[in-house]
Amino acid sequence: MRILGIDPGSRVMGYGVITIDGTAETYDAGGSIRLDTNASHQKRLQTIYREVEALLDEHLPDACAVEMPVYGRNPQSMLKLGRAQAAAMLPPLNRAIPVTEYTPKAVKKSVTGNGNASKQQVAYMVCAMLSLQTDTLGLDATDAIAVALCHAHRHTADAPQRHTDWASFLRANPDRQG
Repeated sequence: MRILGIDPGSRVMGYGVITIDGTAETYDAGGSIRLDTNASHQKRLQTIYREVEALLDEHLPDACAVEMPVYGRNPQSMLKLGRAQAAAMLPPLNRAIPVTEYTPKAVKKSVTGNGNASKQQVAYMVCAMLSLQTDTLGLDATDAIAVALCHAHRHTADAPQRHTDWASFLRANPDRQG
């Protein structure tokens, strides 16, 4: 399964693409798209939409995971961030690619074990998990990769476990023994 993770923003949008094969997680691509801050908000939304379309064309993901804005001090900034999120979600939705939203806390907890981890801690763990150099990606990219990893961890956790024999079932379910 190939997952496109997106960390939306109205100034910078991070993206990351990973492939999951069983329990193996592989980094495919990641980066950030810097939006022209001199352009109108509408033009930036259009750029987000087009850039996500290009990522879909290039990487052909099976799923898309997007970090959702949950709070902010400035209502106007939150509105802009929500619009950026919508612009990032529409291209995969238009192609019938499932989109799942995750809160920042859920993403951080999935990758670091701590829902209050810093961006630097998230970046460190993402790079450690995928054997990447910590200085090759920016924080927006590592945040987006973390979103994709969060989706992968949730997806595999929700998948039914298949057991080849009774002993493996009992090892996986010690509370079910006699």
